[in-house]
Amino acid sequence: MKVLVIGDSCLDKFIYGECNRICPEAPVPVFNPVKSTTNGGMAKNVFNNLKQLAPNWDLDLITNSSLITKTRLVDIKTNQMLLRIDDNDKSERFNDLNSLDNYDAVIISDYNKGFLSKEDIQFLVNKYSLSFIDSKKLFSDYVNKASFIKINQLEYEKNKENLIDYKGQLIVTLGEKGVQWNNVIHPPTRQAEVSDLSGAGDTFLAAFVYHYLSNQNVSNAINFAQDCSLKVIEKKGVVVI
Repeated sequence: MKVLVIGDSCLDKFIYGECNRICPEAPVPVFNPVKSTTNGGMAKNVFNNLKQLAPNWDLDLITNSSLITKTRLVDIKTNQMLLRIDDNDKSERFNDLNSLDNYDAVIISDYNKGFLSKEDIQFLVNKYSLSFIDSKKLFSDYVNKASFIKINQLEYEKNKENLIDYKGQLIVTLGEKGVQWNNVIHPPTRQAEVSDLSGAGDTFLAAFVYHYLSNQNVSNAINFAQDCSLKVIEKKGVVVI
């Protein structure tokens, strides 16, 4: 199986520390770093998860060369995020679509940072017979040929008037309520103790694509993807399944 992952990527950095006193210059806590982790995020996280699930597939990642960094300061005792710092929040637009190889499927992980335009996404959807979209853009006709569109509940509320005709393509993640597809809600496969939600949507997308391309069953792919997502939210930071 030859699959392309394309879209915006970032560096996800988590700095864990302690806040044991108040700053004398201002009424804010003093953060003392203890440890840190760094992982690829967004499209890179989708790619890393898919690579873990399908080590024998032929996988390519096309993403921004400019470094987008998300740094989170987290209380090590409670795992409560105290602050997030986004550095270089935009990426350069990809300008070489016409040179892309043939693929069995394309995964579009678009965080609306500038790497792909609506026209670029429409080009990819038209070029590849199997396409899976996770985008932060407002949807319109440019996604009408997509095989599947994965969005969360908040994104669905913003887009629902534009998605009336996409029920069979639309996969809506509902958090603890499960996942909705084709007007049917698939409840979570089990209960999970949430540690960190960061990157869970990327894991879901990668796992859904992997299982669907392997078995061609949407409901089973949703359940598998939910189970994979539950495993990562039980861990700290952005992790690979």
